[in-house]
Amino acid sequence: MRGLASEARQVPVATEALSPLDRAVWLSIIVPVLDEAGGLPAFVAALRERVEADMELIFVDGGSTDGSAERLREAGCTVLASERGRACQMNAGAARARGEVLLFLHADTTLPEGFADAIARGLASGKCWGRFDVVLVGRPVLLKLVATMMNLRSRLTGIATGDQALFLSRGTFDAVGGFPAQPLMEDIEISRRLKRLTAPACLHARVMTSARRWEAHGLWRTIFLMWRLRWSYWRGVPAAELARRYG
Repeated sequence: MRGLASEARQVPVATEALSPLDRAVWLSIIVPVLDEAGGLPAFVAALRERVEADMELIFVDGGSTDGSAERLREAGCTVLASERGRACQMNAGAARARGEVLLFLHADTTLPEGFADAIARGLASGKCWGRFDVVLVGRPVLLKLVATMMNLRSRLTGIATGDQALFLSRGTFDAVGGFPAQPLMEDIEISRRLKRLTAPACLHARVMTSARRWEAHGLWRTIFLMWRLRWSYWRGVPAAELARRYG
């Protein structure tokens, strides 16, 4: 990443309204957190290996009861408090972010080496938003196929999921009104809105995300559940009803 010329990060985003201090932050990484205490030390350590001086890292806690916020503060992290819900938490983080580009990252997802340069190239290609390919980390052999299908589906539909580490310029985030205030499918809905502006930059660089949900609830059961929820959402079932089904 340090070997890439600095001009590669001069992505087409509005900066005239930013103060000199704000312009020093190129990328804001926003991580919503809820009861993630067990995995946070390793997550923070891995992330800090990737974060550079022109980036900021913001955690947004949604009311954890396991000490997640306290652990993050003890580690010297910036932690905000927010109403529970990924959409609310990510919007709260974006409201405090100083970066020209926003990257939304799940607390069980690891960024690849060179992720910042990949984002810069993606945005410089004429796209105003994008996402990474994903690898699911877990025991079932079929997880590799599941991840391949997720990446292919995303390329065909232009829809990104939260597991794929969505990124976009600050101006684009403001233009679509941020994440919709809904308890589920916020990633699907914001993708729909973003597609009206440009197609996504679908990066081949891969983030690694935990398959713990798939393993805990069963691989096939989770696949069928997610497809049913997506199909219902496309048919117009309210996100609040889908959240109750999701449990």
